[in-house]
This record gives sequence, structure tokens and C-alpha cells, in this order.
Amino acid sequence: MSKRSSSRPSETELDERRRSDRERLKRAAEELLCSEGWRRWVRVRASFHAYSAGNCMLLAMQCHQRGIEPQHVAGFRAWLNLGRCVRKGETALRILAPVTVKQRERQCEDSDELRVFFKTAFVFELSQTEPLAGVEPVVLSAPCEPLTGDSHAHLLAPLEAFAESLGYSVTYEVIPGSAGGWCDLARRRIVVDQHASGNARVRTLIHECAHALGVDYQRYSRAQAEVIVDTVTFVVSASVGLAVDGETIPYVAGWGEHGALEAVTEFAETIDKLARRIEGALSPSANDQRASERA
Repeated sequence: MSKRSSSRPSETELDERRRSDRERLKRAAEELLCSEGWRRWVRVRASFHAYSAGNCMLLAMQCHQRGIEPQHVAGFRAWLNLGRCVRKGETALRILAPVTVKQRERQCEDSDELRVFFKTAFVFELSQTEPLAGVEPVVLSAPCEPLTGDSHAHLLAPLEAFAESLGYSVTYEVIPGSAGGWCDLARRRIVVDQHASGNARVRTLIHECAHALGVDYQRYSRAQAEVIVDTVTFVVSASVGLAVDGETIPYVAGWGEHGALEAVTEFAETIDKLARRIEGALSPSANDQRASERA
């Protein structure tokens, strides 16, 4: 009986896949160099905070190439669980999924060391799906409240607790003019306009918490710091259901005269990390943990 041939890809094939993945990610990052490309990345990151900064770059590039305005993205089986199915003939969007494997020694003995590799994963956008027959699809549209209301005022408490964990006090005072608040890095103090609506105060506190996380005018230029902080604010506000579409989406095109690609990629990753810190503070699990610690 002949021995069955292995279906596992060869090392040469794996190297080619990795090279192709790196090239796709590089092309996606290059789109950040123009204002429109940056805008697309910001909107994708605001909608898909579960995905990494790099995967958001890939999704933004592929959706733009296909004329898709991204709303929701999920894998084939995930869409089935949501009461929808991918239409026949649709081409998947490709992202990179981490895979953790055990490192093996030369003698093929198990080692406790773990290594992380990335493989191509396939997802589909909402517009590539349709409802399953006889199944009520899950409602996917998240509530989107204006900054003029108080629907999200309950987020002020966890944001205040987060600021305090960074060593900052938060006070609400009358602030003349259009400024909604400020972050005093020297005195480690955040001030928010007490006359603003609850939702507007949430937005301001997100903005000032981003400054408190280390985005100052010493490490960055004033323009760079404000673009980073404003983008973090846009991303986090959108992720919790606050309508911020009326605000200008800042971009970093042209930063880094002799290293523009590295600069915008670094800023995108910084924005992603800072947004995740604040989003984590606003998650129910984080709030429950803080409550148990105070009990």
C-alpha cells in the first residue's frame, strides 16, 4: 500500500505565505500616508475594536478596494450563529490570526516555551451576507447617541476611577469659552466643564485620559499629540455608542519626513494601545473588578 502524501505545506510554501502576508500588511500601512487612507483606518478601528491595528489596516484597504463601507465583520460560522449566511460566490476578506504553538527542541522533545505565529484567516462583511431562511437575524446595529444627551453619563464613574488609577484627580468646574476641559500634567489634575451634557463630559474625559496616559507636548509635538488624542477619543467614543461622526477625523499624513511610513504605523499602534486601555476601563468586567476591589 502506498504511503499517503502529507497535505501539510512545505517550508518553502510557508515562507512564501509569510512573505505575501508581510507585503499585504505593508501595502495597507502605506495607505495611512494619505488623509483619506487614514480616515478609512480610523473608521474601521472605531467599528472593530476587537481587531488589531494591523488587521484594521488590512480590512480598511480591502474594503476600499471592493467599494465596501464596512459595518460588521465576522467569520463564516460566526455569521451562521448570528442568523445570517455568506452569499454564494463572495470572496472573503483576509486578516492575520495569531496561533500559539509549543517550541520544540532539536531532539523533538516538548518545551515549555511558546511561540506565536500568524496565519491567514477569512472573514466577511455584513454586505456579503443575507438572512438565513426561517431564522430571525441578530440585531447588529449598536445604539448611537448624540453628544448633546445624557445617555452615557453612567460612564463618567469608571472614567473617573481610571483617571484616579493613573494618579489624576477629576473635578467639574465652570469653564468659560469653548474648551470642554483640560489635563494639567504637572499637578496631575483633570478638569471638565460642569455645564456640559453628560455625553459631552464623557467625550472630554476620554480625551483628557488619553493625555494622562502620556501623550504630552514633550514626547510629541503639539500637533502630533492632539491628533493622537483626538483619534483615541473618536475611536473610544464610537466603540461605546456615542455619535462622533460630526467631528473631524484627524490624520497624520506627512509626519516623519524621512520615515513617514514608520511614523504613521507607530502612531496607529500607539492609538490602538491607548484606546484599548480606556475601552478596557469601560468594559463591564473591568467595572465589576474595581467594585470588588473596593468592597
